[in-house]
Amino acid sequence: MVKITGIEFRNPTILASGIMGTTGASLVRMANSGAGAVVTKSIGPEPKIGHPNPSMVKLDCGFLNAMGLPNPSYADFDNEIKIAKEGADVPVIASIFGGNAEEFVRVAEGLADSKPDAFELNVSCPHAEGYGATIGTDSCMVEAITAAVCDAVDAPVWVKLTPNVTDIKSIGKAAENGGAAAVVAINTLRGMAIDINSGYPILGNRFGGLSGTAVKPVAIKCVYDLYEALDIPVIGVGGVSSWEDAVEMIMAGASAVQVGSAVHEGVEVFADIATGIEQFLQDNGYPGVEDITGLAHEVI
Repeated sequence: MVKITGIEFRNPTILASGIMGTTGASLVRMANSGAGAVVTKSIGPEPKIGHPNPSMVKLDCGFLNAMGLPNPSYADFDNEIKIAKEGADVPVIASIFGGNAEEFVRVAEGLADSKPDAFELNVSCPHAEGYGATIGTDSCMVEAITAAVCDAVDAPVWVKLTPNVTDIKSIGKAAENGGAAAVVAINTLRGMAIDINSGYPILGNRFGGLSGTAVKPVAIKCVYDLYEALDIPVIGVGGVSSWEDAVEMIMAGASAVQVGSAVHEGVEVFADIATGIEQFLQDNGYPGVEDITGLAHEVI
């Protein structure tokens, strides 16, 4: 059991925002598969089709995706959160996005009736023009948007950060100054793949976001830096596919870990990671996850 931003989780694994969070039923499935909490697909103020296919490609080192934030809008997603809340016995976090503070607030207020346990602000998607990382690279906008949503809702507000910046600590600090209860690090890294036979980019959007095992060292460093700089919890995400990856992320400073791309290999990944962490703690005499959180900072 871990407690973060006032919310209790049965284990420190969380479904990351993505395609497995597109319906209430899929969120319930992830909860039943062992996730300690689930995060919805990012939901915006208006319906959005997203980018043309191909929108995802598997690489040797992970995945490239350029979904383009497809979603039905908050007005048509409200019921999916209610389904998840009724069917899942774990916290449900609503991932939301907008182009400015007013849009973020409109979405958050629109979903408030479904009572998500927290809101995760997507200011980090690298392939949606006018949204995501377009906002998340500007510390002033991050602070203003975070503050606006915090003022509008009662639930804790998490802010998901982009690694595509010079100094992620300054963006994390902006989120903290805006009232964020936690930060989530990291979203995907900008990347591209080209078909050498045709000379064309493979993705319909030409470029996208890299996820999977290749980004784990980047995520570890970002979590490490944020843990040093902030006084709020850091939730780690990026390349976690085993309990060893999760323990490494926690030792860097994560209070919990989100799992995304690894679900492709099987939904049992949550239970496997949670069981592995628990066994590691027992074998090494640690009472709980909090006892190894940030441990890498203590051995220097």
